[in-house]
Amino acid sequence: MPVSTKTPFIAPVAKKECCSSELENHNHSCFGKKLIKTLVGILLVYIIVFVGTEIRNNGKKYFYIGKADKMERTIVVSGYGKVNGNNDIAVTTIGYSNTDKDVAKAQIDNKKVMDQIMSDLKVLSVSDKDLQSNYTIYPDYNYTQQKGQELIGYKVSNQLTIKIRDLSKIPQILGLAGKYGATEVNGLNFTIDDPDNLKMDARAKALSDAKIKAQYLSEKLGVNLGSVVSFNEYEGSNDTYPMKSMSLGTAEGGGGPESVSSGSKDVVMNVSVTYEILP
Repeated sequence: MPVSTKTPFIAPVAKKECCSSELENHNHSCFGKKLIKTLVGILLVYIIVFVGTEIRNNGKKYFYIGKADKMERTIVVSGYGKVNGNNDIAVTTIGYSNTDKDVAKAQIDNKKVMDQIMSDLKVLSVSDKDLQSNYTIYPDYNYTQQKGQELIGYKVSNQLTIKIRDLSKIPQILGLAGKYGATEVNGLNFTIDDPDNLKMDARAKALSDAKIKAQYLSEKLGVNLGSVVSFNEYEGSNDTYPMKSMSLGTAEGGGGPESVSSGSKDVVMNVSVTYEILP
């Protein structure tokens, strides 16, 4: 029986068609991967630039350690100015202290004395802005070996600081202490009420003194001065009469001292001026 050599027929396999949803998901996935790669690339570029900049800056800092960027040519001079002014106000303190086991009674007794002093100060045209009180109350103890610490009572202290603008009224004001039995008078301190104008005059003298010194030095050194680079100032010590202590007995009976010398005060300004030296 003859054998057939004819190739058997094989049906072609049909290609599987992709649905539209699968294609859309595939496209989204590809786009997301591309976006991530782009962002990573940008980040790497920034990191490379940042590291390179830091290396360059650190290298510059190391190269310039101990070296000035620019040598400044300057000259520094000092100036001194002093102006004398008469003291126009006096400051004194009158106070009263008392002790009582009844704190309320101690306050009443203290107020009685200080109210009388305050009333007379008003008559002498001392304004409220020139009066300042320091009022304290504290327990007063006494210590003995037999009883140890024992409460005596409560001490009330009222210190009134008075600024006297009319110096002719100093004797009358000090006399109030003896008149009403005040226990403390701290004397007089003379000063200038508004020294700003004197400071301006002293500053002008100090600046003039500094400029003269700078011009002299520039001539001797053979250089030319430029503009002012920096300026500093500070007040110097003031020469004043020391505080004059007045004992309570001096003002006994309201008389006070017959005459008081207010003296004067030196207002001092010191300056430091830095000038540029022109090339």
